[in-house]
Amino acid sequence: MKDTAPDWFETCVSQLTTTSTQRVWSVLVTIFGDLAQDGSDQISGSLITALTRLAGIRAEATRVALHRLRKEGWIESTRVGRNSVHRLTSFGRSQSVAAAPRIYSRDSNMPDIWHVLIASNSESSRKELSDLMLTGDYFSLNASTAMAPGPMPDDLEELLGFESDTISVPNWLRDLCGPEPLKTAYDQFWDAIQIVERLLPAEGAGDPMRSAVLRVLVVHAWRRIVLRHPSLPPVFLPDDWKGAACREAVSHLLDRLPRPSLSSLEAELID
Repeated sequence: MKDTAPDWFETCVSQLTTTSTQRVWSVLVTIFGDLAQDGSDQISGSLITALTRLAGIRAEATRVALHRLRKEGWIESTRVGRNSVHRLTSFGRSQSVAAAPRIYSRDSNMPDIWHVLIASNSESSRKELSDLMLTGDYFSLNASTAMAPGPMPDDLEELLGFESDTISVPNWLRDLCGPEPLKTAYDQFWDAIQIVERLLPAEGAGDPMRSAVLRVLVVHAWRRIVLRHPSLPPVFLPDDWKGAACREAVSHLLDRLPRPSLSSLEAELID
């Protein structure tokens, strides 16, 4: 790997990192989730530092973020000589596996059935609904009503539930499902991803390290948007919603930035 990155690469990194606050621990979650999700995968501390440096992240910030992920049970670390190797814990791996379909799927499938849950005014009923909202599968219609794809849970206690395969979606619900701040985030991501698509050389990034960094930053920027809301088909969203176009662009870019093996990345540190 050359010490000096080309201008097009620096511009791509800037486009993918300047639209929102960069949380280093979250970038590391993406690195592990995209490059090292298998149970046998592990990444050296030197490789993590090299990747994050290319992404514009200071070494000290990377060390702090690794400590946080260890403390919160996402990763475990082992000392090997003067270096450390890091791997996902079973918890970290399960979280990554659970999010993968939303991130990497090329299509947003239309559910065959939907269900609605309604809470009463009692504290226990509202808490039951609140706990279900934490799963990320539901979107709130109002303080006491939530909706999600698929059949309703079979263990409801104090919630009214019903399901249907026929739904009429009014404009107010489209605005609720696609609020302006989220729509703006998609618009900004779309603009950034178009610039990256245009600047990326036809032959790809040119070396495994730059390819890995761009791939991780694309996945990370996409993950931060797409996991902010439940998976919804186009009928639930505003007409000018760019979610489907962004998903297609991400899939195309990831095809151009294939996932490099960890061994090829570690070898780059020796060259």
